[in-house]
Amino acid sequence: MLVRLIRAYLRPYTRSIAVIVVLQLVQTLATLYLPTLNADIIDDGVVKGDTGYILRVGGVMIAVTLAQIVCSIGAVYYGARTAMALGRDVRAAVFDRVQSFSAREVGHFGAPSLITRTTNDVQQVQMLCLMSFTLMVSAPIMCVGGVVMALNQDVPLSGLLLLIVPVLGVIVSLIVRRMRPLFRGVQERIDTVNRVLREQITGIRVIRAFVRDEHERKRFTGANTDLFDVSLKAGRLMALMFPAVMTVVNLSSVAVVWFGGHRIDSGDMQIGALTAFLSYLMQILMAVMMATFMFMMVPRAEVCAERIQEVLETETSVALPLKPVPPLRREGLLELRGVEFRYPGAEEPVLRDVSLVARPGQTTAVIGSTGSGKSTLLGLVPRLFDATDGSVHLDGVDVRDMDPVVMAETIGLVPQKPYLFSGTVASNLRYGKPDATDEELWRALEIAQARDFVERMDGGLEAPIAQGGGNVSGGQRQRLAIARALVRRPSVYLFDDSFSALDYATDARLRAALAEETENATVVIVAQRVSTIRGADRIVVLDEGRVVGTGTHAELMEHNQTYREIVLSQLTEQEAA
Repeated sequence: MLVRLIRAYLRPYTRSIAVIVVLQLVQTLATLYLPTLNADIIDDGVVKGDTGYILRVGGVMIAVTLAQIVCSIGAVYYGARTAMALGRDVRAAVFDRVQSFSAREVGHFGAPSLITRTTNDVQQVQMLCLMSFTLMVSAPIMCVGGVVMALNQDVPLSGLLLLIVPVLGVIVSLIVRRMRPLFRGVQERIDTVNRVLREQITGIRVIRAFVRDEHERKRFTGANTDLFDVSLKAGRLMALMFPAVMTVVNLSSVAVVWFGGHRIDSGDMQIGALTAFLSYLMQILMAVMMATFMFMMVPRAEVCAERIQEVLETETSVALPLKPVPPLRREGLLELRGVEFRYPGAEEPVLRDVSLVARPGQTTAVIGSTGSGKSTLLGLVPRLFDATDGSVHLDGVDVRDMDPVVMAETIGLVPQKPYLFSGTVASNLRYGKPDATDEELWRALEIAQARDFVERMDGGLEAPIAQGGGNVSGGQRQRLAIARALVRRPSVYLFDDSFSALDYATDARLRAALAEETENATVVIVAQRVSTIRGADRIVVLDEGRVVGTGTHAELMEHNQTYREIVLSQLTEQEAA
């Protein structure tokens, strides 16, 4: 999975990778050549007292060293650029894929996990590539070249390499094998810490209201301790690897000096050759150590790549049409035909056999008890998720066959939990219509009964809005979300319980202003409050996902027991009449 991901996203950078390989090859060859030059200086210069030879070969060593430095700097520069580009491209791909997800896929992964996969997981893969370009490319060249140059110095002494390298390989493979499942646990526990922290930050008011600070502190401590424990186990294995490798390295050096000393004593080897052989041994073992360091990173990067690939390979349940069908007219006629919606694995559908028509110039209201499927029904229209059976039509075209841009221009949705983005009042209102004028914004605010409090804010339209609208009240947030939908002037308005945080007087004024603004548009209102929808042209009553009644307020009060019970739970007989 890791190789497939890296190969796919490094393909555009093959030229840069080729430059990196060439530079690493040159600097490694230069590194390998230096001990041989040093041996020549000792054997042919120092031993014989030839100062001129020492100066000539010393000059060559300086030139080789400069070439090594230049190539090393170039390799690191290109390696860093390529690795950062890989991280950027993978993050963009994950972001684009998540943007295409419906509410179903987002719920499946969870927001904390998607954030971790887009940031921390991508960073691990990016870091592995960076280390590969700076270390791993040179490691095999250094190892093979070191063996060749060591053989060139003394063949019998090189027999020690047949024992040293396999021992190192076995030690590294045993440790790496145990590290992989631990790193998967680390990433999963990072998800948990993100989730708990996100819940606590978002729900800080509830925590304070119920004085649950200590409980939440213990919950975070538990998640944090789980991450600590798994990270500690992985850290212990990582800490074990370096002493094990260094033990082999040091024992190898002792063995080389021991046997090399006997060969020098017998006249089979010169001092310079032993010095060069020791240098090549160190280079070989350093190459193995670099590879060891890489192998320590590979298990975690592999787990992260699997998590990234899982997101990239998840197809959205809301697929874009291959050949979008343009609507024949732009009136705003909305039809649901035998719609059913069922969550994956659920025993019962949320909606079943729902049929209704919402016409332009009319207000259609949907009411029902909690959990009856009202918000789910509204979410099917803009394709937050698709119906599992039946179809939703807008101006005679199935919404699954419509161009998303055309649909976005046609529909204005105010969700049940309005969300404002960090920025200003103006930037939030222009979210659906970037070229809207200030006059259009003020008019939308006036209709939404939000002009008065926006004028009181420092900066007016340029007043800052915190992430999620945290610096405005719930009612103000709802009114700004309604104004944002009004700025677009769509032909279909969908209000998902969008007046619940308003007092009755503001609610009445807003609905009166809306009626005038949307007189030619299709308006669908989902509400819990009877006073909000009693004046609707048509009221649809939902009960356990089924339509159990349609009609006006008066008709339903007379003939529909479910609606009557809902109304009388909020109003008296006289008020309902």
